[in-house]
Amino acid sequence: MKIGKATVPRTAICTSDEHTIVIRGKDLSKDLIGKISFVDHFFLLLNGRMPEAGESAVLNATLIAIAEHGLVPSVQAARMTFAAAPDAMQGAVAAGILGCGSVVLGASETAGRMYSEIDAKAQGGMALPAAAFEVMSAWRAAGKTIPGYGHPLHKERDERVGALFDVARAAGTDLRFVAIAEAAEAQMPEVLKKPLKLNVSGAIPAVLLGAGFPVQALKGIPILARTAGLIAHLYEEMSQPIGFALSYQATREMEYDGELPPGFGAKAAA
Repeated sequence: MKIGKATVPRTAICTSDEHTIVIRGKDLSKDLIGKISFVDHFFLLLNGRMPEAGESAVLNATLIAIAEHGLVPSVQAARMTFAAAPDAMQGAVAAGILGCGSVVLGASETAGRMYSEIDAKAQGGMALPAAAFEVMSAWRAAGKTIPGYGHPLHKERDERVGALFDVARAAGTDLRFVAIAEAAEAQMPEVLKKPLKLNVSGAIPAVLLGAGFPVQALKGIPILARTAGLIAHLYEEMSQPIGFALSYQATREMEYDGELPPGFGAKAAA
C-alpha cells in the first residue's frame, strides 16, 4: 500500500445532494433499494458494476459457507467482550473481527495470491502441474505456509469445497482457478510430503477469482461473512450468556508454571 500524492480526496463510490444519494452512479432509492440483493450491492460497491447472475451466485455461496463456524476464538473473544460490556455490541463485533489474521480467516486471501502466481506461470505456457509445484516449492523455500489445505477436523476434503465448486460449475463462471486449486492439491504429497486436502479457505478464492472478485479484496469475504455470525452469537449471548463461563473455563484449566515468591501458599496449606 503506497502513500499517494493526491491533494484532493476523491471517491467513485458514493455522493449525494439534497434529493438523491448516488451509489456507483445509481440512484440508491430508485435503482437499488428493493431492486437488488445485499450480495449484489456489495459486488457493486466493490467493483463498480452489477454482477452477472453467476458471479452473484458464487459470491452468495462463499458468504454462506464461512459465516458461522462455532465457538472459534473470534466468537469467544466477541462473547466475552460483550459479557463485560453489554452496552456496546459494536465493540464486541470489533473484538471478534480483530482476530481475522493469517491463522484464522485470513488464509483465503493468501491462497488467492498463491493461485494468482500459479495462474501467471500457466498463462505463460507452463503446464499447470509444473506451475503449481514450482510456486508451492518456492513458497516453502521462503518459509511460507501453503494456505487453503488441511483441516484439524476434516481430514478428507472439507465438504464445503465440493459444494462451492458445484455452485461455480452451475453458475458458469471461469473455473480455471478451481483447476489451479486442484492441481495444487495434487502436488501436496510431493511438496509437503503429506496428502493434505482442500479446505474452505482454499475453495473460496478458487471460485471467487473466476467470478470477477479482486484478489486484493479476498480477505473481506470472511470479515463480512463472519460479522453476520458474530451478530447472531451476540444476540444469543443476550438471552443465553456464556461469555463469563468461557473465561471461567480458561481459569479452571490454567496451570501456572512461573516462579513463586518464598512462602507462597503456606498460609492456605496451614
